[in-house]
Amino acid sequence: MSVAAPAATADAPLIRLRGVTKVYGEGALAFQALRGVDLDIARGEFVAIMGPSGSGKSTAMNLIGCLDRPSAGAYLFQGVHVEALARDERARLRRRFFGFVFQGFNLLARTTAQENVELPLLYRGASAAERHAAAARALDAVGLKGWEHHTPGELSGGQQQRVAIARAIVTEPAVLLADEPTGNLDTQRSVEIMELIARLNRERGITVIMVTHEPDMAAYARRVVRFVDGVVESDRHHAHTAAAAAQEPA
Repeated sequence: MSVAAPAATADAPLIRLRGVTKVYGEGALAFQALRGVDLDIARGEFVAIMGPSGSGKSTAMNLIGCLDRPSAGAYLFQGVHVEALARDERARLRRRFFGFVFQGFNLLARTTAQENVELPLLYRGASAAERHAAAARALDAVGLKGWEHHTPGELSGGQQQRVAIARAIVTEPAVLLADEPTGNLDTQRSVEIMELIARLNRERGITVIMVTHEPDMAAYARRVVRFVDGVVESDRHHAHTAAAAAQEPA
C-alpha cells in the first residue's frame, strides 16, 4: 500500500465503516463492543461522537484512527480497506493522515513545547530545520507564539492542550481525532479549545472526529453521532453550531 496516494473517487466518503464489529476476549468472557456499525464521514466534516460509557464510541474512534482493527466488517479510508492492512501498514497510514488529541494532553513533562510538537516529525525523519520551522508554525496557529521554550509544568491546562493540538496538526493531517479534549479543563478554557478546533476545521479543512460526553462541546460540531450498546442509535446534523453562533455579532 502507498499511504501517500490511496485510491479513491472524488465523491467517495473519506471514511466508511460497513458492518463493523469489535469483540474483545473469547468464549464466555467475550465482549462485543461494536455490533455492526455503518458510518460514513466526508472530507472536511466536524463530527461529534457521543454515548454512555461502554457504548462503543471510543472503540470506534480507535478503529478509525488505526489504533486497532475490526473483528469483522470493512473500514475504508480514501478507498483503502484498512481492515486488510498489516500492522506496519496501518502505522504508516496513521502517521501520514491522522493527528490525535487526548483528554490528558500526553505531553513529555521535561520537554519544551517546541520539542513536544516536533516529535511526530522526528519519527518521520525530518531534518532539524524542517522540524523547528513546522513546530513554530503549528504553535503560532494555536496561539502560543513566544511559548516555544516552556515545559508543560510552566503552562496552564489550556495551554498544554494547545501544545497537544499543535503536535497533532504539525504533520498537516487529513483527520484530527480528539478524545474528550476538554475533559480536564474549566468552562472558559473548554470554550477556547473548542473554538480553536472549530477554526482548524473551518479554515484548514481538517476533518474532525471528536468523542465527548458534553452536549455543550458537541454543539460545536456540525454533526452528532450517538452510540448506544455498540450500534449507531442516531445521526443528526446541526443547522446552527456553537462555533457559528460565536462568530455572530452581538
